[in-house]
Amino acid sequence: MKKETLTKSEREIMALLWHVDKPLTASEIIEQSTDKTWKDSYIHLLINSLLAKEMIRAEGFARTTKNYARTFAAAISEEEYAVRQITGRKSLSVESVLSIVSVLIEQAEDPVVLMNAMENLIAEKKEALV
Repeated sequence: MKKETLTKSEREIMALLWHVDKPLTASEIIEQSTDKTWKDSYIHLLINSLLAKEMIRAEGFARTTKNYARTFAAAISEEEYAVRQITGRKSLSVESVLSIVSVLIEQAEDPVVLMNAMENLIAEKKEALV
C-alpha cells in the first residue's frame, strides 16, 4: 500500500464521490462540485491523476445529450484513505494498531458504544479467521 497524497482539487472530487450513491460522469462531477477551487477545463487532468493513483475507477458509461461518457466511482472508501494517510505503510505492528485505536476511542462521540461495536467486530473477524 503506497501512500498517495492528493491535491486540494483531487480531495474535493474524492469528497464528492465518497458522498454520492452512484458513479458520476466528468460533467456531473463539475455540476455537483459547487465549491470547487479548480477550473472546469481541468477535470480530465484531475480524473486521469486520480485513476493513476488508483483512487477512482471507471465504472461504465452513461448517456449524455448525444454521446456516452465514462462514469467514475471511488475505488477506496474515505476511511481506507484516512488509514493510508495515517500509516503510510503496508503493514503495522500490533503496538501501532493499538495506539491508533486508542486515539480513535478517545475521540469518539460515545466511546462505550464504539468499544461495544469493536468487540462485535473483533468477534466476527476471529470467526472469519478460523
